[in-house]
Amino acid sequence: MSLFYILGFLLILLSVGIGVYLLTARSYQSVDSVANSYDEWTEDGILEFYWGEHIHLGHYGSPPKSQDFIAAKYDFVHEMVRWGGLENLPAGTTLLDVGCGIGGSSRVLAKDYNFEVTGVTISPQQVKRAQELTSEGVNAKFQVDDAMALSFPDASFDVVWSVEAGPHMPDKAVFARELLRVLKPGGILVVADWNQRDDRTIPLNFWEKPVMKQLLDQWSHPAFSSIEGFAELLTETGLVEGEVVTDDWTAQTLPSWLDSIWQGIIKPKGLILFGFSGLIKSLREVPTLLLMRLAFGSGLCRFGMFRATRANVTSQTAAVGNNAAMGSAN
Repeated sequence: MSLFYILGFLLILLSVGIGVYLLTARSYQSVDSVANSYDEWTEDGILEFYWGEHIHLGHYGSPPKSQDFIAAKYDFVHEMVRWGGLENLPAGTTLLDVGCGIGGSSRVLAKDYNFEVTGVTISPQQVKRAQELTSEGVNAKFQVDDAMALSFPDASFDVVWSVEAGPHMPDKAVFARELLRVLKPGGILVVADWNQRDDRTIPLNFWEKPVMKQLLDQWSHPAFSSIEGFAELLTETGLVEGEVVTDDWTAQTLPSWLDSIWQGIIKPKGLILFGFSGLIKSLREVPTLLLMRLAFGSGLCRFGMFRATRANVTSQTAAVGNNAAMGSAN
């Protein structure tokens, strides 16, 4: 077979692959589309096999250094605890983990810091798996709940914690208010999230727009906020005491994207466990992982950290104040 025909065949395969990738996108439709995506990922077990119990990025230090992929995820939790000022909180501190996945962070927070943890996710299958992975005696419980309308009363928790859940939220202002609403006065909010560059100052250019569209469509994301924009939304709730503290952990987490692809190479057992269909499912995620690496490496996306203290005001008082301010502004 001539080189011409080989190249033609490879081109056809590439075109078919791109077509399948685009046509099978998991674009955000509603909260149900997010739940269904995570149910599917949890049921087939592929994501857990390669990513472990922590369905979030790892922390590789500052400056980043070579690190085991799974160990870096545990390090991320401990670094977030320290950054959030949670390491000296007393045993029995109540913590809500919003978007808990299969409970990896929740279990670390319960076992290593003696917190009383409640994890919530929109996915029933994630709750089921989190319960299966949680040993008896670990003070962590899990339930299905919607982060846009949390079922807990105002001022229920000492700490509210959330990792990489924000991109799934269709209304970031409502998400910000819910996180703070269920936090006790004086309590601490700590959030880690994928964010895009603030396009109010530097608009997305010709290549960034299609890349961002795929980052949204492939993993059921309605939108990314910017670090600056989400900090403003937290402040605008009227429920924050002082200033919202932010940081950028893009450099510390950046190696996770290529490391996640590398897991498929160094763990050939996955082909035995999940078969050919599992291989195809795994390969399907590679373009999105590469696009994520491109976006975070180029400055299109940033890994944002947020810390805030809940003010000693009620949600109702803050809402009245915000409405009055909006009225006077109009």
